[in-house]
Amino acid sequence: MALINDSDRQRIAAAIRAAESATQGEIVCVIARNSGNYRFLPLLWSTLIALSVPAIVWLSGLWWTVNEIYFAQVIVFLFSAIVLNWTPLKMRLTPRRTQQLQAARLAREQFYANRLHMTRDRTGVLLFVSAAEHYVEILADEGINAKVPSGTWDDIVGQFVKQVKAGRATEGFLGAVESCAQKLQQHFPAQRENPDELPNRLVEI
Repeated sequence: MALINDSDRQRIAAAIRAAESATQGEIVCVIARNSGNYRFLPLLWSTLIALSVPAIVWLSGLWWTVNEIYFAQVIVFLFSAIVLNWTPLKMRLTPRRTQQLQAARLAREQFYANRLHMTRDRTGVLLFVSAAEHYVEILADEGINAKVPSGTWDDIVGQFVKQVKAGRATEGFLGAVESCAQKLQQHFPAQRENPDELPNRLVEI
């Protein structure tokens, strides 16, 4: 199922255009379904569960042959691997720190992949969301960071995260784009020459 529908894409694109008309900043919005597959943890837990089968058989007082125990271990491993690979369970098994590191890495990759570092005045801003991790980050280029105080984006990110957790990613983007534009207008108001350097669409990965 798509995280964003066509109507949402159009609303986000319109919000970006409106925001950029009032500031020299260039805003790019990116949403990722997830930032990693995290398959190692379901496999690790499935292996541990399967290895516990002989002990369970012994404690239960059952007299199974070696072949029966081996067959049971294979079945338990496969069943556990399938069940634990279900995204909600898999994310619960994955440490929050690991999720954040993966999402932060992908955010920085997207910053460069979308050429935010190549604007004329280094005024690119990335609004990045990784849905599975409920992760939001705003990354600004050096031209903005040189003038915008530290912590400028914290409140925007906090509100954005709440929207993502509630399944309202579109509303999160719309609110964040508007809030970012207000912040940028204070330091980078639109000039007479204000070229649109980057695409105004939502990037979905």
